Amino acid sequence: MSNRDRNDGATRPKLNKELLLKTLRIFDYIKPNKYYFIFGLIALIFSSITVMALPKSIGMLVDVSMGKVNDIIKDRNQVAYLLTGILVLQGFFSFMRIWLFAKVNEPALANIRKDLYNKIICKNIAFFEENRIGDLTSRITNDVSALQDTLSLTLAEFFRQISILFVGIIFLFNSSVHLTLVMLSTFPFVIFIGIVFGRFIQKNSRQTQDALADANIIAEETFQSINTVKAYTNEHFESKRYSSGIQRTLDLAMKNAIYRGVFITFIIVIMFGSIIYVFWKGTELVEMNYRNPAEGLSIGKLIEFLTLTIFIGGSVGGLSDSLGKILRAIGASGRIVDIIDSDQESDTDTYEPVKLKGKITFDNISFAYPSRTDVTIFDQLSFTIQPGQKVALVGPSGAGKSTIIQLLLRFYEPQSGRISIDNIDSNTISIKQLRNNMAIVPQEVILFGGTIRENILYGKLDATDEEVIYAAQKANAMEFIERFPDGLDTVVGERGVKLSGGQRQRIAIARAILKDPAILLLDEATSALDASSEKLVQAALDTLMEGRTSIIIAHRLSTIRNADKILVLNHGKIIEEGNHDTLSQLENGLYNQLLKLQYQLY
Repeated sequence: MSNRDRNDGATRPKLNKELLLKTLRIFDYIKPNKYYFIFGLIALIFSSITVMALPKSIGMLVDVSMGKVNDIIKDRNQVAYLLTGILVLQGFFSFMRIWLFAKVNEPALANIRKDLYNKIICKNIAFFEENRIGDLTSRITNDVSALQDTLSLTLAEFFRQISILFVGIIFLFNSSVHLTLVMLSTFPFVIFIGIVFGRFIQKNSRQTQDALADANIIAEETFQSINTVKAYTNEHFESKRYSSGIQRTLDLAMKNAIYRGVFITFIIVIMFGSIIYVFWKGTELVEMNYRNPAEGLSIGKLIEFLTLTIFIGGSVGGLSDSLGKILRAIGASGRIVDIIDSDQESDTDTYEPVKLKGKITFDNISFAYPSRTDVTIFDQLSFTIQPGQKVALVGPSGAGKSTIIQLLLRFYEPQSGRISIDNIDSNTISIKQLRNNMAIVPQEVILFGGTIRENILYGKLDATDEEVIYAAQKANAMEFIERFPDGLDTVVGERGVKLSGGQRQRIAIARAILKDPAILLLDEATSALDASSEKLVQAALDTLMEGRTSIIIAHRLSTIRNADKILVLNHGKIIEEGNHDTLSQLENGLYNQLLKLQYQLY
């Protein structure tokens, strides 16, 4: 899903039964604190009632000041005491409303974020290939934030506006039936125009947000590939590309500002025109009251009515905005629930480690990547690796070497055939237990943004300092770690940018050494090292591979001379098999050709 699609869904969800049912699923997170929610609604209703009591008290104060008293209210001080009491109650109910809803919403939102993150992190690799990282993080940030605003503020405000509207109309009828009917006759027209114009403005706002999202994609891609941008001196090109996107956003925003200005002007004219009309009719009733006190309306009642009208007008004006935010939250809820209810390959629960011996069997494996189903990578591929055997995978790029490792790790599932570990179908082994027996050193190492110690510890979270140092020494990493002032506590920066490629590679090797796996996967593990470091690390890897099943992907054939078996792949098939001495004797063999080519290059 693109950012454009996401924003479109976020601003204008298509309401249907399925989406509403998904939204109701969010309320499962509120159920543990449902009594707080109920008391919060009660506090909200009382808060609305006390708000609407203010205009009535103000009108009463005006009438009393003009000598209109009764058996209960005899002077202005009594009305002042009443107003003070209303304000105190209003403050109390407002505090209780906010506090009670926070007791419901904040824990619910925290649990939604945790469940959403846990669900995403337990998805398979294909899921991450099909979804942009920016889109996934927006689920945790933008979508949950939209939900947070709605649950914490908008929903309560919406209920408050509705209650003010209904309570206010009751109060209005109590003040003057005639003026209330006059006022209500203008409301449908104002509301209709507001809804129609509001939807038009919302559509234009969505276009502006889409344009901004497109510009943000340019910025995100540029920053992620900053090395490439600078290497090709394309700063000017990227600047123009981003400026073009921002200019489109600006043009749409200014166009939308004109529409919003017209809309607001129209609403102000209509709203104030309605108030002036009601005021004009009210003064007529006041005149009648002067001629005959039994008829018409007192000045206090008129002020009470007008103040109530302003309060109700404010709530009606806010309803459209609140409803729009609620609709966006419904769309966000649907996307959140889609992920929470979707399948996953693993979970975040703890598990009991199982030690495997490391026999690997690929039996008639056929495979094509989910994103490229028309391109077959393997067609009935079969081979066996015995426990403790060191096997190298050799062949041109695209032959399927890395795919074997990805299938072994169960990043993907083959379309047919069977992968066995220790003669057990790997699909019957827990993914966590399976991967716990494997360690991989990839060709392109990306570290976490913490310290060197934390990155090495990722191989074994409960390892001691002595084990970490030992692993770093075996990977020839202590040589550069000790040169840093903070040693193992040196911060490596985002994705390890503060370290060289060779240094990152050695930390990844140390991490694998610390894990002590049954199956070791080396994907060009020494490719980023200089000749001196490569010799030391290769010696460490040779020691590490003793007694372990090891699969080595190598383009530099000098690093696999001592492999027990070499599988030569081409176009997804094993075309040659044997050790270095055997394969190098095949005059027309692919391995021999690759060997000669490397001798020519070096």
